[in-house]
Amino acid sequence: METRMFSRLVLVFLFIAPVPFICGETPGEGKPGEGKAGEKRARGGNGVKKLQARRYDQVSYATAHNAMSNSDEGWLFPNQTHGLTRQLADGVRAFMLDVHDKGGKPYLCHSRFFLGSRPLKDGLAELASFLEKNPREVLTIIFESYVSSKAIEGAFRESGLLPYTHRQQRGKPWPRLAEMVAAGRRLVVFTDRGGGELPWLHGVWDFCWETHFSARSRKDLVCGKNRGSLKNSLFILNHFLTRPAASRRLADEVNHNPFLKERVEQCRKASGRLPNFITVDFYERGDVIAVVDELNGIR
Repeated sequence: METRMFSRLVLVFLFIAPVPFICGETPGEGKPGEGKAGEKRARGGNGVKKLQARRYDQVSYATAHNAMSNSDEGWLFPNQTHGLTRQLADGVRAFMLDVHDKGGKPYLCHSRFFLGSRPLKDGLAELASFLEKNPREVLTIIFESYVSSKAIEGAFRESGLLPYTHRQQRGKPWPRLAEMVAAGRRLVVFTDRGGGELPWLHGVWDFCWETHFSARSRKDLVCGKNRGSLKNSLFILNHFLTRPAASRRLADEVNHNPFLKERVEQCRKASGRLPNFITVDFYERGDVIAVVDELNGIR
């Protein structure tokens, strides 16, 4: 997320570097299941019987920060290596997505279109395809939105994702995953703009609270609350560094155990709450999928 800060920092980078680079690293390669240095694979899914018996807010989800921005598809200064379909295959189940207006249409974009963009409906279609092929899995989208709820609704309709959207009333208990599966409503959608204007478009800070997202070093990754009320039912644990942009090198500083696991447990103990959305850059580097599986008790 953190678009406003990033838009200023990226201009500095562009003056420094005449060609795109991310800490001297090249875009990721490989196919699902083909590991490479720095990558670890685990399940990450929530379709298993043990998790289906739990409420939505009693489960942890591996979450990709700025999930649309990835080097495989040529985005500059990316937060991820792989696109949405590969993220899903690797066990990511929640997606932070930025949406901007381009010619009257909603586009996935991180701050500036020249850094990379694609129509929102195309990205959503990848999630719809996954849900169709995986009838027991539950997904989450968290939008940073700069478009109207009507524009988002149109993209959901065009992509075929609209019928999967769950509707949650504030103050009511979340359903069990099995109930969401039975109802066919296996996608929860949050937004920071226009929440509540559509019955399935939930205001993120009406349901969630988060830790700070503007960390530059390990010591900045604390457990204190940033946005949202501690009374809300869902906990977003932001766990990524921005200095001044994301990079694989920065992800390697924080994504691996024991540091990741220790911070998760520290924040869980401090808040008394299960971290629901463990949000990282370059998820394949380190142990986020394994940590989520352990939190969910399926390892």
